[in-house]
Amino acid sequence: MHIMEGMLPVGHAAAWTAVSVPFVAYGLYSVGRVVKKNPEIKMLLGLAGAFTFVLSALKIPSVTGSSSHPTGVGLGTVLFGPSVMCVLGCVVLVLQALLLAHGGITTLGANTFSMAVAGPFAAFGLFRLCRFLRLSFAVSVFMAAAGADLMTYVTTSFQLALAFPDPVGGFAASFAKFGTVFALTQIPLAISSGFLTVVVFNGLKRYSSRELADLSVLPGGVRFETPAR
Repeated sequence: MHIMEGMLPVGHAAAWTAVSVPFVAYGLYSVGRVVKKNPEIKMLLGLAGAFTFVLSALKIPSVTGSSSHPTGVGLGTVLFGPSVMCVLGCVVLVLQALLLAHGGITTLGANTFSMAVAGPFAAFGLFRLCRFLRLSFAVSVFMAAAGADLMTYVTTSFQLALAFPDPVGGFAASFAKFGTVFALTQIPLAISSGFLTVVVFNGLKRYSSRELADLSVLPGGVRFETPAR
């Protein structure tokens, strides 16, 4: 998920930056709207960002010779919606690039799209689907968090396959290769991230019920319920 500095060709890096900018720009508008409506939930915004920073900073060696990371974007997505998470995820990636040498500035657009755009929108779609199917709130949160992790790495594999197609099999062979490299470790990480997100939500419902009550309706009309059903 952290494509390192200088790895992508200039054209690809510029293209992913151009694609990501509108999502982040609208996310800034969404953050302003949410804070203006509920100023007291700033602490939850900080918590969602910190949760993402900590989880996505973990570098876990892969049996394939690479490394994988949970993303943690599911928490903020369920709380505030995917647009707000676009901003929080981008901020996290900037800090990690500057402070931890995870990712890079030239690849910030690509990394933002995979972790802060594709991941949150996948999480929100899965969350809405689970609620539509009347699954429990805990299961819905779990699926959102786990799905965000997996979609982030699918997107990263797609980005790398576009930039470095296989000399023989082209894009398809390269996509299968990168997907295999990440998938072996990302599936258990996604499951673990899902469970951890549910645990954090249970803590929030217990100790921050007032703040959660202020988030009565998520973007898209999804109802937020403080008690799990």
